[in-house]
Amino acid sequence: MTTPAVRSEPGALPEANPGAKPEANIDSARIRADFPALAQEVHGHPLVYLDSAATALKPQSVIDAVVRIYARDCANVHRGVHTLSQRATLAYEGTREKMQRFLHAPALEEVVFTRGTTDAINLVAQSWARPRLGPGDQILITGLEHHANIVPWQMVREHTGAELVVVPIRESGEVRVEDVEQRLTERTRLVAMAHVSNALGTVLPVREVAARAHARGALVLIDGAQAAPHLPVDVRALGCDFYCLSAHKIYGPSGAGVLWAPRALLEEMQPVEGGGDMIRSVTFEHTTYADVPHKFEAGTPSIASVVGMGAAVDYLSAIGWDAIRAHEQELLAYATQRLGEVPGMRIYGTAPGKIGVLSFTMASAHPHDIGTIVDAHGVAIRTGHHCAQPVMQQFGIPATARASLGLYNTREDVDALVRALHHVQEMFG
Repeated sequence: MTTPAVRSEPGALPEANPGAKPEANIDSARIRADFPALAQEVHGHPLVYLDSAATALKPQSVIDAVVRIYARDCANVHRGVHTLSQRATLAYEGTREKMQRFLHAPALEEVVFTRGTTDAINLVAQSWARPRLGPGDQILITGLEHHANIVPWQMVREHTGAELVVVPIRESGEVRVEDVEQRLTERTRLVAMAHVSNALGTVLPVREVAARAHARGALVLIDGAQAAPHLPVDVRALGCDFYCLSAHKIYGPSGAGVLWAPRALLEEMQPVEGGGDMIRSVTFEHTTYADVPHKFEAGTPSIASVVGMGAAVDYLSAIGWDAIRAHEQELLAYATQRLGEVPGMRIYGTAPGKIGVLSFTMASAHPHDIGTIVDAHGVAIRTGHHCAQPVMQQFGIPATARASLGLYNTREDVDALVRALHHVQEMFG
């Protein structure tokens, strides 16, 4: 991989000005060259990929890391004495070290590999919440949550009799600390909330909520799937007890992710899957589990995906969070302004400080029609409820069209989307 070009001292975020070129904090041409998917055409048009909130494209360095495992080091990890197994194990466990640094986790043993954010949340639900909660206990979530941070807690409620309390969202798409505070009680055992909304791009006040939840004796789980590609994550500074993320959102492969939790908390939890690497010894009478984190990692893992996740972290680190944040915020401001020029446009989610998600409807066309028509122009966006049906219900709509930005996007991508949306308006207006 060519090291991404980064300006050494990114300046303040520029205002969106269609008549001026952006103050690029990264070399967009060199970044885009790292992503082979962007070299293709779709329906005779250069691909414009604006669906990174669903899954991000992969840089060549990540693809190479995955291929290298299968082509050179195709062996199972741990316990193998032959060279291929040892090389695979070094690469696999090397990712754990990278994720520790990525999350600013105090200890390596606190990084548990999962299949992704959903798997991590379900692990906490079944391993921590279900054995501990009962009637009278409360789990607090927000109205912005992805289904993956709703359904596992409903399952816990059904098995334990605990109550599920929902903090409503404001018209702007915000969840405010005072709204959470009003619903925290001495019976609140867990607060589970997104760091960033996948449907609206809202950045939630997780640090402030964690402080208030801990004052009531509650633990805090953060769904970091949408934050990890856009914001630096420091689990110590956030003050959370669980943090979950997915590799495929941070430009890595699908099928891998991380659950972080303090070692003492992980040691209190029992595994919910058995077999393979999660054991130390087995007889027909008794099994002794491995130490954390391995006691939660049953079976043969998705080795190549985990190694690819490590390569994705390397890629993001080479660019730097200041550069990524500045580039994406300038592009969000520009995209918000340009989409506002389209007749009949309504953008949902106007919270200050949001990340690059633009969820919108047009008065003249259904979101699915919008998505189909812009795809004919080579523009990939997401349409539907985005696995956040309660958010759609909040606004009284069945679905939105959603354009989500990644570090490889440019003003030219936004312009292509706007041209395609004007074509939608011409067809349906």
